[in-house]
Amino acid sequence: MIQLNESTLRKIQMVELEMLIELDRICRKNDIKYTIIGGTLIGAMRNGGFIPWDDDIDIAMLRNEYEKFRNACKKDLDRNRFYFQDHRNTKGYRWGYGKLRRKDSLFLREHQEHMPYEQGIFLDVFPHDGVPDAYPMRAFHNFKCFLIRKFLWSEVGKVADKNALKRKVFSVMSMVPDKKIFAVYHKLIQKSNRKRYKRVRALMFPTFGNEYGYNREWFESGEDVAFEGHMFQCMKGAREYLKFSYGDYLQLPPVEKRKVHPVSAIQIPDIRIEA
Repeated sequence: MIQLNESTLRKIQMVELEMLIELDRICRKNDIKYTIIGGTLIGAMRNGGFIPWDDDIDIAMLRNEYEKFRNACKKDLDRNRFYFQDHRNTKGYRWGYGKLRRKDSLFLREHQEHMPYEQGIFLDVFPHDGVPDAYPMRAFHNFKCFLIRKFLWSEVGKVADKNALKRKVFSVMSMVPDKKIFAVYHKLIQKSNRKRYKRVRALMFPTFGNEYGYNREWFESGEDVAFEGHMFQCMKGAREYLKFSYGDYLQLPPVEKRKVHPVSAIQIPDIRIEA
């Protein structure tokens, strides 16, 4: 695994900032709502930019906005510099959310070297779908999300998991064709958007806590927030969302919890970002 030093990490962050600027340009041009979330949002609120050790950017969109973004990328994305991946346009891609990636770059995740698609430096775009209002149904819905996610992960888990027995289980699970797994996933997407539920979540990513969802209203209205000297879209309930997700998000975590993605190879293009 490559140990990222401060200089290399900062260069990666600048490439990701370039991608975020492009995403924002496309969204504003096409009237698409998004919000920065996760560590990116913490960084905006606490640092005015990247958390010093963060190596990715997280974006959320409600499902209808995500579909608009996918279509907008087909006509408006600067294809000289970027490309967009999800399981509908990239063979062998096994994640239930999209990635905007930088051309002429490489961010090869450890244990994913065998995955059959380009792996440039990226930012994640998480579509958010509804979850049932009643808690028992929401918990069952979360279990279905968990199962689908593990079947998708199995192609990586069969080499990445530290437990030998789990690697064998994942090896068996990985034999299920990804088309069948995604067929189940799409049925869940349709079911999750039949009505306007009070809560939403990224179906193929774990949620924080035991509520298995976030207030839909957080993702429906937004405002601009400063991040690395640029203005990007942010949910109006940002502080409430962060407190719900992380507790005291202003408190720096201990050093051992300041994690980055383990990578086995990196290539960083020369870029220039205009103010």
